[in-house]
Amino acid sequence: MQAFTDLLSEVDAEIAKLGINKPPHGLYEPIEYVLSLGGKRIRPLLCLSACQLYNDDYRRAMPAALAIEMFHNFTLLHDDIMDNAPVRRNKPTVHVRWDANTAILSGDAMMIKAYQLLSQADTGNFAMLLDTFSRTAIEVCEGQQYDIEYSRRDDVTLDEYMEMIRLKTSALISGAMRMGAIIGGAPSADIESLSEFAENIGLAFQLQDDLLDTYGDEATFGKAIGGDIMENKKTCLLISAMQNANAQQKKELNYWISVQNPARDAKIAAVRSVYDALSVRELTQSRIDELFDKAISVLNRMDISIEGKIFFGNFAKTLVKRSR
Repeated sequence: MQAFTDLLSEVDAEIAKLGINKPPHGLYEPIEYVLSLGGKRIRPLLCLSACQLYNDDYRRAMPAALAIEMFHNFTLLHDDIMDNAPVRRNKPTVHVRWDANTAILSGDAMMIKAYQLLSQADTGNFAMLLDTFSRTAIEVCEGQQYDIEYSRRDDVTLDEYMEMIRLKTSALISGAMRMGAIIGGAPSADIESLSEFAENIGLAFQLQDDLLDTYGDEATFGKAIGGDIMENKKTCLLISAMQNANAQQKKELNYWISVQNPARDAKIAAVRSVYDALSVRELTQSRIDELFDKAISVLNRMDISIEGKIFFGNFAKTLVKRSR
């Protein structure tokens, strides 16, 4: 199978050839800017690789892979506005560099462009491909809505949180792999298994992101550490802490959640201290490991080549064991 590094180079080259730099520049420059920031390109790589598992002509999945990456970056533009995030991949977010109206409109154009790209996919089952993409897209919106609603609630459960990140984050990773398998001509059972594999990896990926937001290295993570704590986000870490805290620890957490305009360093240090006392980092890591093992178990029971199993197993490790 084609190495991920080679596929990444191809995806970046195709993105560069999209011809986005055109009038009106106020609409397209932000799109070119956000796509140029790079990123891991997880979703297009999984789409191409899933196709490659069943068809040597993996490039037939390139339009779908580009569509997925375009849609993913569209969600980031709007997500950054909702979160009032100043930085993305160590660079100013679009609404900061331009303004919110520009970010909204450029994001809308990216979503439309994603469907244009998808229409170019070479597949004998375009209806199924379109349905998968659209269903995945609406799930991302559903997940974002839950995220907004949970920000106003103090009783969010871990099960609710896991379902929210399944929709908001994992669905697009799973959908990418499902679409690649559809284009490659995979049997229905394999499409479902690859989707399940990717869903578990997507969940583990988001939990790792939660960990890194609190315990990562800011220089390598690509955005400010402690953002989730400052925004009182109902992450796996905070929910686990509230679930296991004693009365004094809950009082401490509730104080920092409710206090207005706290000193950033003081709040992050105080909340992280409670997390440390409750072994929240270790609990989250255990959940990540469990999801990873579940994903590998799905992969191992599939009737695919050893090369394919090693290929996707190694990719899963790079996502779940990452430091950024």
